[in-house]
Amino acid sequence: MRDRRVDALLLGVAVVWGSSYLAAKLLVDVAGVLPVLTLRYAGAALALGLVVLLTRARVGREELRWGLVLGLSQAAILLLETFGIAGTSATNAGLLISTTILLTPAVEGFVARSWLPPAFFAASLVAVVGVVLLVGGGGWRVPTGGDLLVLAAALVRAAHVTAIGRVTRRVSLDLRGLTFVQMVVGALVGLVLAPGATLAAVGAATPAQWGGIAYLALGCSVFAFVAQSWAVRRTSAARASLLLGTEPLWAVVFGLLLAGDALGVAGAVGAVLLLGATLAGQRIETRFSARVPALRADPAVSAGGARPTSDRV
Repeated sequence: MRDRRVDALLLGVAVVWGSSYLAAKLLVDVAGVLPVLTLRYAGAALALGLVVLLTRARVGREELRWGLVLGLSQAAILLLETFGIAGTSATNAGLLISTTILLTPAVEGFVARSWLPPAFFAASLVAVVGVVLLVGGGGWRVPTGGDLLVLAAALVRAAHVTAIGRVTRRVSLDLRGLTFVQMVVGALVGLVLAPGATLAAVGAATPAQWGGIAYLALGCSVFAFVAQSWAVRRTSAARASLLLGTEPLWAVVFGLLLAGDALGVAGAVGAVLLLGATLAGQRIETRFSARVPALRADPAVSAGGARPTSDRV
């Protein structure tokens, strides 16, 4: 019974994250990228601030230090990702960002100087073919600027996730306090970059837009953070990774059903190749990391694959 409850919760996190691309796209098309990001960060910071107070989480010197560093890199990821979403479809964005699952172990292997087996790189090659077909949108075309920004976000996220894994294994950190600091840093970055646009968005936001921002902040950040932290301690990293790895599938579902996105035959083949290669690569990396101590991460960090506890905002 417990396994089913844990599985259902992790699958719920994947569904929420998959829906975030469409929710973000609908908001940025109206209010702009920076105001949406700033308000999303601010909402998450307020909610996590309450969590920190109620649970008496530690926000000490190390949480502040690493929260600042990781908060800046995290803000860079979301800026690239959200600007990218504004220039491509929610379906494409959700699928393209899933390449992080392949890029992260490759970056971590490079840093640790412990190379993954050839099968992993074969899966990566298949994923690249899937990306090429996917961004063709049913025909051959040059990738849009939005597609390239989302791919750039995936690469930066891979480096960010690797950094989180190494830092949290070597430094004693309270992840609740660390994540709270990151949210505050993100909100401040957005406010500095676009103070006027953010204030204008606050004044002009409709109840529906506030609902969307609350969904991104509370659902995709606070709920997902708490749910993932609870669940990964009660299941294996491999099982959690596979369940959370279904996020791109849900991004496709929401994009096709609610946004009217269309993949076309080539795009559909690309999506299947990308998802299949991602899952295959994830399985290969999981088996390999279990045998290589240098790549064995804390389950609370590695279980999310491309989505570690403090990565998704």
